[in-house]
Amino acid sequence: MTPPMAEVSFYHLEARPLEWALPRLLARVVDSGRRAVVVSAIPERLPFLDSALWTYDDQSFLPHGLAPDDFAADEPIWLTCDAADRPNGADVLVLVDGARPDDLSLPGYARCLDMFDGGDEVALAAARQRWRDFKEAGHTLTYWQQSPEGRWERKA
Repeated sequence: MTPPMAEVSFYHLEARPLEWALPRLLARVVDSGRRAVVVSAIPERLPFLDSALWTYDDQSFLPHGLAPDDFAADEPIWLTCDAADRPNGADVLVLVDGARPDDLSLPGYARCLDMFDGGDEVALAAARQRWRDFKEAGHTLTYWQQSPEGRWERKA
């Protein structure tokens, strides 16, 4: 029996940047009892994302790790550049900075959140191509766009 395909949701950043939006989405993932792997296409961005998860809110932080963390299996959020790097057993994949998994069937993931900068024409074109590729692979797709206040509005 073929495992079910992951639901892929595209998040079009417009009003607020990734470092504002990502922690808030990840907080919802963690609050729901799930674990996430955040994949960046840019290795140099991992320390920036690490910092954003520690400092996004004065009253809290998001527990997470990145290599060479010795407690990777315990982390609810794992930062990496490889979607296959899933030491925490995550079932939510978050793609940022134009990241694209090697295996579009997303084995082991129930959800995929693809976040892209709507103000960057190259990022926008790449997100449109990923949409087509995920659709062709058989995933259920949704599209969310930021309102001027930074809230997510479902558009498709």
